[in-house]
Amino acid sequence: MGRIREHHANGARSEAGAGPAFTHGMSAGVVPLSSAAGEHPFSSPSTTSSPDTLQDKGESGVLTPDSENLRSPTSHGLDHDTHSGSGNHSPLPPSPQSTTDLTGASKAKFAAPVFTRSFTTFDRQNPHAANSPFHGFFTLFWMAVFLFVVKIGAANWRTHGSPFGTNEIMRIIFGRGADGSTGTREVLVLAVADGVMCAATGFGWALQRFGVRGGWVDWDGAGWVMQNVWQAAFVAGVVGFTRLRDWPWTHTVFFVLHGLVMLMKQHSYAFYNGYLSTVYKQRELLLGKIKELELISPVAPPSATGPAVSDIHTGHLTKIPSAKERRQSLPSESILDVEKIAAAIDSREPLDQEQVHVFEQVLKWEVDALSDELRGKSTEPGREYPNNLTLGNHYEYIVLPTVVYELEYPRSKTINWYYAAEKAAACFGIIFVMIMISQAFIYPVVMDTVRMKEEGVPLAGRFRQFPWMLLDLIFPFMMEYLLTWYLIWETILNFLAELTYFADRGFYGAWWNCVSWDQFARDWNRPVHNFLLRHVYHSSISAMKVDKHTATLITFFLSACVHELVMWCIFKKLRGYLLFLQMCQLPLVRLSRTRWLRNRATLGNVIFWLGIFTGPSVLGSLYLIL
Repeated sequence: MGRIREHHANGARSEAGAGPAFTHGMSAGVVPLSSAAGEHPFSSPSTTSSPDTLQDKGESGVLTPDSENLRSPTSHGLDHDTHSGSGNHSPLPPSPQSTTDLTGASKAKFAAPVFTRSFTTFDRQNPHAANSPFHGFFTLFWMAVFLFVVKIGAANWRTHGSPFGTNEIMRIIFGRGADGSTGTREVLVLAVADGVMCAATGFGWALQRFGVRGGWVDWDGAGWVMQNVWQAAFVAGVVGFTRLRDWPWTHTVFFVLHGLVMLMKQHSYAFYNGYLSTVYKQRELLLGKIKELELISPVAPPSATGPAVSDIHTGHLTKIPSAKERRQSLPSESILDVEKIAAAIDSREPLDQEQVHVFEQVLKWEVDALSDELRGKSTEPGREYPNNLTLGNHYEYIVLPTVVYELEYPRSKTINWYYAAEKAAACFGIIFVMIMISQAFIYPVVMDTVRMKEEGVPLAGRFRQFPWMLLDLIFPFMMEYLLTWYLIWETILNFLAELTYFADRGFYGAWWNCVSWDQFARDWNRPVHNFLLRHVYHSSISAMKVDKHTATLITFFLSACVHELVMWCIFKKLRGYLLFLQMCQLPLVRLSRTRWLRNRATLGNVIFWLGIFTGPSVLGSLYLIL
């Protein structure tokens, strides 16, 4: 977000946008989310709203499918910073001796997401899926896919003498590169480059561990600037390397999308730990004030030094000190009390016994609450900040199937290797099906457009073929769209989750039942949705001081630009079709809330599926013809 720093939006009840992953189609994008009025702005939202939780594990803290926190995670503020400020003004770095530092992180809490133990909807381990009345349709779908592929293979055998037909798709993947290198070599180059890219994410860890924690840079000063400059260079390097190698679209899509995932991971890791560094400094400063207070010799009451004990709010001292209590229960006035107490201690003016006692109670409660903030969601000793700043912790997070950093996640106890092998086999099987469909139905259409351009057919003549091209592509693109989603969110992410003991499998919701585009944005891709909500939407509100509608527009536009960047990398030309169609979702969301469409679920679902059906084929046809 450039100079937008991660602030928490105090008092914001959100109507946010956080879009699905970087994929094609009119349906891709970020859309506003419904506001849930009346909820506390500092409560922790759930980032996973899978309808199915691991009830058989005996774990506590599992949210139910009907929980409001699962269905509307965007009704709470998430982001943070240690200062307030506008988007074009960078606050000065805090001084270790300044009493004003005591309020920065206190007023701006980093409300941590809630990760729960859950299965994905179509996972065979999910008891709800096995007992679903629609389980037979799921079986029928995959039987139909199998028979469909057999039919394609048989037709290829009869026509070309091979079940794979002319097999141009595989030649694209494993054919010779632009520099004459073999396709196998380019695949190896891709694998090595991907490994180097993942290893390069260690910059964020080094900055936090040696720069910020080591005291060389301040996160609120040069730290966040260095991180953002690195992220910009990282994206430029990823995109530039694909252009340098002149890879086919298959290699480019994988490398760019994985690079964007690594970008989001780095951003979340750096900004969350940067926030914790300010909390840690605040706690150390308060501990110093407590030691100073212990050296003060009380005078006879009443002392003329302010603040008076009667002016200090002490109601919260009866509660157990925790970050949650500070977010939800502590009145804003008592945050100012810490300032007043620190100023009184720094003034060296005499204090009476009652003042010393109450001041010490308030400061110790604050220190304990800040310590709880530093522990985050961790339940094991040694995982709290700054103990989490280890190389192992960083790279463990890099391989986890999430792009939102936390100190600890729900973990499973064992690896089911049979389940992991099943997901791996499903992954390769789906890729095979996608190649067969592309070879049989998409590649011939693409070659027709290439032939028309080579023969010099004018634009008007090519546009006359647009309706027929659209009809030819609508069903194969729809099939590829569904298979791509299933490949990533059901097979790959579950495979990674199983190998990394990651128990939160809420990677998506029941998006196929969506009645509006905002619901689709919440359910299609939960990991990216949570990232955009936390690090873009709320940051825009708190840092740039914009309202929720402007923040939604910013989130929309940023997501649309990233989608268009992917299209540019694939087609090597900038047209803006996807950006335009994605931004068109904003008026569609508003339309879905009018009295003509509100509470008409079937009509809303029909409109939604109409967009899913036509979006990818319209985009593909436009990029091919123009």
